[in-house]
Amino acid sequence: MPKTPMQISGQPITWIERNLVVRALESIQDLIVISLCIGLFGVMVLQLKDMFISLLSPSNFQFHEITADILFVLILVELFRLLIIYLQEHRVSIGVAVEVSIVSVLREVIVQGVLETPWVQILVTGSFLLVLAALLLVRAWIPPTFERIDPETRISQAYNYHTEVPSNDPAIKLQ
Repeated sequence: MPKTPMQISGQPITWIERNLVVRALESIQDLIVISLCIGLFGVMVLQLKDMFISLLSPSNFQFHEITADILFVLILVELFRLLIIYLQEHRVSIGVAVEVSIVSVLREVIVQGVLETPWVQILVTGSFLLVLAALLLVRAWIPPTFERIDPETRISQAYNYHTEVPSNDPAIKLQ
């Protein structure tokens, strides 16, 4: 029985270059995120134009709608910031995503009106906001783990820095 090329060389046959494929897919993903940023920016400009037009026409001035528009623009700005962070670091910022969720929930409560909302929905919304706040607190306690920041290396470097005794310093005497 003839041996396969895998059995002869001991190396797997690679039909495609894995690094090249990964770089190509990351580039395509970046293009998708860039197009989302451009679209989101366009929506923000249109929303701001509509908001300023409604502010300038005193006959059509409705405080409730303008407040909802302002909160909607703030949500769009936070989403834009989330996309920019993704483009820079290729990760989704949990903190920004939770902040967007909190502002979105509060916008819906403000737009709908607390007095017109059923008490069960207010209770569920409050519970959801408490979970999001807890997630923000937990996220603040967890050390960041990215490519450039490795908590274990940082801790070991700090430990080595505090335990090393400089040998050139005559003022420090070893016992």
